[in-house]
Amino acid sequence: MRKLFLAKPVDMSEGFKDFFDTIGLTGGGLVTKGIAAVIAVIAVRMLLQLSSDPKGALRKGSMAVGTLFVAVILALYGDTLFSTVTEAKG
Repeated sequence: MRKLFLAKPVDMSEGFKDFFDTIGLTGGGLVTKGIAAVIAVIAVRMLLQLSSDPKGALRKGSMAVGTLFVAVILALYGDTLFSTVTEAKG
């Protein structure tokens, strides 16, 4: 009987470092994605709590859309933005 291998074995003896290398993220990149996810949840909650007053709803809605935009930019480019801060030279 033939053995079926779906993927080659991966050595995970170094723990989380190997795991993050396997999924293509660093620890800082994972934290950045987590922060972006929390900000996105807050923005969606802000959108769901709009009032019936048109002027107030427009103001709160635009603030929620702006917050959601910041979350998307942070999710896409956050690791690049924060890598310049953490890699000190000297």
